[in-house]
Amino acid sequence: MLKIREIMTTDVVSVAPQTPLQDVAELLAARHISGVPVRAGNRVVGVISATDIIDFAASTPGVPAAHEEGGDEPLTADTWTEGIDIPGTYFSELWEDAGAEVSERFDAVEGPEWNLLREHTAEEIMTRAVCALPPDTEVPAAAEYMYRSHVHRVLVMEHDTLVGIVSTMDIARAVAQRRLVARRFVFDHPSAFRRL
Repeated sequence: MLKIREIMTTDVVSVAPQTPLQDVAELLAARHISGVPVRAGNRVVGVISATDIIDFAASTPGVPAAHEEGGDEPLTADTWTEGIDIPGTYFSELWEDAGAEVSERFDAVEGPEWNLLREHTAEEIMTRAVCALPPDTEVPAAAEYMYRSHVHRVLVMEHDTLVGIVSTMDIARAVAQRRLVARRFVFDHPSAFRRL
């Protein structure tokens, strides 16, 4: 039976716990992969996937990246009346004595407060429970483990050393290449092939 050591990827891409999420997302896109192990030195401390990043970004309130255009003249602290939503300029006017850099920071959309993925790291959202199997695990058993664990990849570990990774794509490729076909013989013993 086919073992996961025969289909695993051995050139495993990984990230450090302090890697900004923006860098992780760019790495996943560049390599056309959906997740990577997170390693502190040689020790695997978690796994981060594109789904983790998307879930994090979707669940975190964002900061608007652009100002609304058009409409009425903006309200200021002087023209604001109770019962109307407080305009953003109201707050910046309250901070006028804090220096010119405050207004500049409000307008700078490339600052860290505007880039959610740049200011957070892999260790903040990674999955700490690592799904791992030894290299001699049969592929159908690995597929069942991944199915029951609801994961798309499993790390291949020999003792505490990461030696590879197997993804659902690796298993699909093995199925498409007919590498999982079990051979069955009609006869129980080679002697049954003797000529009569």
